[in-house]
Amino acid sequence: MAGNALNTMAALRCPHGGTVTIASANARVAAGGAPLARSSDTFTITGCPFQIPVGPAMVPSPCVRVQWIMPDLRDKTNGSLGLSQGSAGLCLAATQLPQGPVGVVGTQAKASSV
Repeated sequence: MAGNALNTMAALRCPHGGTVTIASANARVAAGGAPLARSSDTFTITGCPFQIPVGPAMVPSPCVRVQWIMPDLRDKTNGSLGLSQGSAGLCLAATQLPQGPVGVVGTQAKASSV
């Protein structure tokens, strides 16, 4: 595992300061009292203030979700690749355009069966 494991309580942010919420169906393996996050889970971003210039105006283009491009290849959780502090993910706009890497702010170290 490349760094500490990510669980559903891990603190993740988009490059513009938006907050990532993790929704997981994993109910079998936990770390720090919360289910471990998997690359197949849903990662929703809220509060991203990013805007792009279009002519003289600024148009909102907030990050809305995370797509993992490099999960933790050594960790499988319930048949899906797990995630750790060293995993790489991209924040995407609603148009599916990449807007920068997800930032991992806080993680959990120990995993256990629930």
